[in-house]
Amino acid sequence: MPKPTKGPRLGGSPSHQRLILATLATQVIEHGRVTTTEAKAKRVQPLVDRLISKAKKGDLHNRRVVLKTLQGRSSKKGNESNQQSIAHHLFTEIAPALADRDGGYTRVTKIGPRKGDNAPMAIIEIITDAPKKKAKKAPAKKVEKAEEVAAEVKAEETEEAAAEEEAEAAAAADVAAEETEAEASAAEETEAVAEEAKADKE
Repeated sequence: MPKPTKGPRLGGSPSHQRLILATLATQVIEHGRVTTTEAKAKRVQPLVDRLISKAKKGDLHNRRVVLKTLQGRSSKKGNESNQQSIAHHLFTEIAPALADRDGGYTRVTKIGPRKGDNAPMAIIEIITDAPKKKAKKAPAKKVEKAEEVAAEVKAEETEEAAAEEEAEAAAAADVAAEETEAEASAAEETEAVAEEAKADKE
């Protein structure tokens, strides 16, 4: 739901306010920047952003919606309005230039009070600079956690390797002990056989 506007309307009536904002948005699109009061600049900024978003889509329906909002002025030579030329400028030049930008197509800059009535003034302009792409960096916490996990894995691997080596050494020692016992029992059997042979001869 849109946030309700605080304070009095621009122009006094809703229809007059819509007309003021539509005319101001048309001037911003036509000239690229307009100097006006801060209140009008802040009010017209979301309207200009919506018109540019519709122009980026570029289809016939959005072109007709934009043409309903734009306010053209009649030329001195005849009654022809420049509304179509402003829409053409919006769809063919401004929208392609802002194709890489996801939002925030306008900028409001405060320039101080106006002489006479001391009204705060501002400049609203369409941003033409290319958006700066920030390099994605891994958060420090995630990097530290990854290092801790890697250290734990390495420690577990070393412990497992040491345990396997100890098991292999114990198995080798058991095999050697069994071999020595077998050799000792074989020697005892041979000695017993030799003694029996001597006893038979006697």
